[in-house]
Amino acid sequence: MALAYERTGSGEPLVLLHGVTHRRQAWAPLVDRLAPHRDLIMVDLPGHGESPTLDPSAGTALDQTIDQLGQLCAALGVSRPHVAGNSLGGRLALELAVRGQVRSATVLSPAGFWRANWDFSYTKAVFGTMRGIGRVIEPAVPKLTRSALGRGLMYAAIVAHPGRLDPDQALHDYEAFKIAWPAYKAIVKEGTPFAGQIPEDIPVTIAWGTRDSLLLPYQAKRARRALPAARHIPLPGCGHVPMSDDPAQVASVLLQGSASTQAAGI
Repeated sequence: MALAYERTGSGEPLVLLHGVTHRRQAWAPLVDRLAPHRDLIMVDLPGHGESPTLDPSAGTALDQTIDQLGQLCAALGVSRPHVAGNSLGGRLALELAVRGQVRSATVLSPAGFWRANWDFSYTKAVFGTMRGIGRVIEPAVPKLTRSALGRGLMYAAIVAHPGRLDPDQALHDYEAFKIAWPAYKAIVKEGTPFAGQIPEDIPVTIAWGTRDSLLLPYQAKRARRALPAARHIPLPGCGHVPMSDDPAQVASVLLQGSASTQAAGI
């Protein structure tokens, strides 16, 4: 069982997948709202958090990650769980749905719906800028994360309300970003648009922050065209990583997307 994970709550299993350069604690703002209703399995993706790094000789980053997620679920005795993901985690949830390995997929600003090379380059430039700023401010990071203004400097590109980030989480997210940088480079090197076909019996919910400045909200329209059978909803006032922007709204989306009636197509 190579991937690091946490498991808490009760009910039907819901696997939670974070975005690139993040970690499983990205879901912390939602746990109290989700755990009474779902058996939560929060996973560190390969090369992120406490999980082992990707193996360059073992296939693509996407294939390795999907294989390892399948192995983790098998080891935990979980068959076809509900899966939710943000950004890269959303793309992974959709790819798992393509393979028929999930009961439902609920995704928040999923990667893979850029229009052309220029907007994928824009996303990479944002990450590069964050990396550059991080190096410059590193000595001051512990102090910056204690103030809303400092968290805004560090995280305004990915959240709409940096002041709502927990200071300790913001500090550890900075360390997680550095740890995941090699995995990020491998992942973006392989970056391709989503082109899969999802079986009709797997319900999909796609939610997009109206203030997403990393994967710009126009990509939600492309997702709608690519997956017209999915449920498409906006997340008003939320950025790319919406969990801390509006925990109540995002938790509601995840619970509705993974509801038994929704998964049964009722």
